[in-house]
Amino acid sequence: MTDHLITTPFGARTTAAEVLDGVDLTGKHALVTGAASGIGRETARVLAAAGAEVTIGVRDLAAGGRAAEEISPASGPGTVHAALLDLADQSSVRAFVAAWRGPLHILVLNAGVMASPLQRTQEGWETQFATNHLGHFALATGLHGALAAARGARVAAVSSVGHVNGGVLFDDINFERHPYDPWAAYSQSKTANVLFAVEASRRWASDLIAVNALNPGRITSTRLGRHIGDISHSPASYDPTSTDVSWKNVEQGAATSVLLAASPLTEGVTGRYFEDCDEAGPHQPGVRRGVAAHALDARHAARLWQVSRDLLATTA
Repeated sequence: MTDHLITTPFGARTTAAEVLDGVDLTGKHALVTGAASGIGRETARVLAAAGAEVTIGVRDLAAGGRAAEEISPASGPGTVHAALLDLADQSSVRAFVAAWRGPLHILVLNAGVMASPLQRTQEGWETQFATNHLGHFALATGLHGALAAARGARVAAVSSVGHVNGGVLFDDINFERHPYDPWAAYSQSKTANVLFAVEASRRWASDLIAVNALNPGRITSTRLGRHIGDISHSPASYDPTSTDVSWKNVEQGAATSVLLAASPLTEGVTGRYFEDCDEAGPHQPGVRRGVAAHALDARHAARLWQVSRDLLATTA
């Protein structure tokens, strides 16, 4: 990030449809993970309405198929179809990557779980880190060739203001020795999303692949917060009366995702973190906005990339 922060005419109340008003994505291929509901579904709908051919990667193919049918444009070139993708299952990710054909112009890493009780994948990985980061890392790196073939692809990684609560626990990523805390695990996974953007933007610059991360805001009426009721002591900073993080509906919550995925205003922008349709400034203590220094640390980003590759190598 530089001293000059990127701004746009849009803001916290802008909808995704308003961001892409007048944008023509005909001929573009897009992939949105976790798009059977919530802001992922709205992201996919708006991209398709602008003319893109959109694949939604979903765990439940029946639900995904219904969503795809419901949000496909009634007319015009845009389409939506569903494909099976379980980010917590590396065999599912590998199968999805192997089946992909052609260039990929837009990749929105949207799927996620938040503050879940302790669960582990078959590899023994903590589920929030495995889903929110490792699954997306395997998907994005597996599709690198398709992204490079697009000659100007964009990747938008949906992070969260929750990343400011802590960095990656490199000495115990899977909470094998630390007592498990659902919010610490969530924060770690959301920091990892930003660090991925930092390192991928560096590694993939020569391939003309732009990679950015974003905070969509606190979204009402989505399934992301379904585990919070099981947690007796969530951090006070997540109190819904806080005004630091913008409360948004689904249409507004998808706006920053589509801004980074397809707006001409962010063409060529890479390695940044956005919120409310603008590049975020440095996080200030006590404020639920901005990007934490630990999430932009280039050394941590490079280390996480290697750690992630090493973990995935054990599943090949």
